[in-house]
This record gives sequence, C-alpha cells and structure tokens, in this order.
Amino acid sequence: MAFGRINKIETFGSVDGPGVRFVVFTQGCPMRCLFCHNPETWDLKGGDLIAPEELIQKALRYRNYWNPLGGVTVSGGEPLLQMDFLIEFFELCKKENIHTCIDTSGANFSRNGEYFSKFNRLMKSTDLLLLDIKIIDEEAHQKLTGLPNKNILDLFKYLDEIQKPIWVRHVLTPGISDFDLLLKKTKAFLSEFSNIERIDVLPYHALAISKYNELGIDYPLKDLLPPTKERIENAKDILSL
Repeated sequence: MAFGRINKIETFGSVDGPGVRFVVFTQGCPMRCLFCHNPETWDLKGGDLIAPEELIQKALRYRNYWNPLGGVTVSGGEPLLQMDFLIEFFELCKKENIHTCIDTSGANFSRNGEYFSKFNRLMKSTDLLLLDIKIIDEEAHQKLTGLPNKNILDLFKYLDEIQKPIWVRHVLTPGISDFDLLLKKTKAFLSEFSNIERIDVLPYHALAISKYNELGIDYPLKDLLPPTKERIENAKDILSL
C-alpha cells in the first residue's frame, strides 16, 4: 500500500474539472512558479499521510452531491510525484465508476523506465487531465518556474498519441506571458493536437500573497497588476479552439 501525502481536501470543487468535484491537493512540487497560489504545498515532507482506501471512503461520502459530470480531481502540489499512491487511489475510484481527473504541470514527466510504465498504468484509470502550459518559450519558462519545459511539451505530445482528453490552462501574466507573439506561438503548438477539449485563460492575481506572508516567503510579483479585460479577451481570442 502506498500512502499519499496530502495537503488539503475540498469537497465541493467547481473549477477543477467537469461538474462538482472532490478535490485532493497533494503535497510537494518541484516547480517554484513566480505566481504560485499554493506555496504551502511546496514542501515534499509536509501534509498528512493517508491511505488510498481511507481517501476513497471520504470521497464516497459526497457522491450524492456530484452531478452526472462530477467526480474526483487530484491536484497539488504536483500529483505525479506520488505515482504509486495515485495509481492505487484511481483504481479504487474506477471500481466505484467515479470520473477521475489529474491537475498537473507535467514537470516530472518522462518516457523512461519505471516511471513511464507507472504513468501508462495510471492513464488506464484516468479520464481527464488538466494540463498547464505556463509559457511556451523555454528560457522564459525556466525563469518563471525554475525548470525547463521540454518534458512538459513532450507530455502534451504523448497524451495526444494515446488520445487522452485534456483541458489546457494558461495563466495570463502581464509582462511575462501576456505577449501576442507568445500567445500565437502557444496556439500554434496546441493546434497540433486533437485531444484538447478546451483551453482556459486564467488571469493572473495576487490573492495568495497572505499565504506567502504567513509562511515568511517573499512574493516576487507583489507589485504586478492583473491583466486588463481587454488583454484577457485578446488571449482568449488567440488561444480559442
């Protein structure tokens, strides 16, 4: 049995996949995105340990509140850091005919060895992925997140190869990702794939700054204003399917 390290649970999520969702936020993330709104999930050793069997029982308590589209979403942090736990949990979900979704950055995706074998097993019990494309330019991605994006872009390609449905999320950040050239380059990349069901533009905000203050972490974008309505609509127009 693989225990999961869990930061928190939301029982009535409405923005983490279709319908009403039971949302599990895992602990630990390899990225340090400048706009991260969950810094409390960074520490790989934080959170509470929970068994897959215990977690599925918690989820089932709320099943009556899910509409036909609802189900379970595992977010983070980075869920794919806890592959063994995620496999066991999602296989239990599928035994209960629960729709399953992973919200991931894809930061640690690899086609190599044991990881790839486990990932393919996980995909058999995964119905949908919410996948970030933070910024298409590799150098800018390194500055924004602390990591390159080659394996993330490869994950997009692999999920298209196996025709696994995805919803794309893109945080529109003024002065960082909100440039027409980058947006058009992102759209050109996404246009290669046939498994994308929707693309969501998420306007940057600084609502998590209080978390940073509580944790004693400097928030690097504290002086950055959210994008204007015009720029949000512009990004939606460029990135639309």
